[in-house]
Amino acid sequence: MTNPKPDEYYMRQAMKLARKGEALGEVPIGCVIVYDGKIIGRGYNRRKTDKSTLSHAELIAIKKADKKIGDWRLEDCTLYVTLEPCQMCAGAIVQARIPRVVMGCKNPKAGCAGSILDLFHEPRFNHQVEVTEGVLEEECSEMLSGFFRALRLRLKTEAGEENEVPDSELKQNNPE
Repeated sequence: MTNPKPDEYYMRQAMKLARKGEALGEVPIGCVIVYDGKIIGRGYNRRKTDKSTLSHAELIAIKKADKKIGDWRLEDCTLYVTLEPCQMCAGAIVQARIPRVVMGCKNPKAGCAGSILDLFHEPRFNHQVEVTEGVLEEECSEMLSGFFRALRLRLKTEAGEENEVPDSELKQNNPE
């Protein structure tokens, strides 16, 4: 059993990064990668900012950690992320050989660490990932819910009170 206090500390670091992304108008998702008690990779969503499908928090953090370690294998690292990874990020985590992922909240629309798929425990892969769920879950969930409440209100205001916000506008801003 791992000590929950370091998990909470590093999740709070990921939450700080998520707020940086939110300040840019991005969906607030943050990620840190820890090796030997030190953060070696940081990332937050930058898809709109970078105009890139690949600018997910986890991929940015993995790229920075790879550079810091000098290898693509992150075998002795733990990844902390505020929202359950999507299929792209879960695949990258498996490919990077990260042994442990700590998640804030689940992602029922796109999560691939158990919500829709479970790429971390796929027995046909040569690497499986230990998952710790629900670390600061309420805070992580509220950060995302608050972002989408504010987005809906802004879109409704821009569209005019009498007009409904089309689902397509909300979907293009949805996480992952």
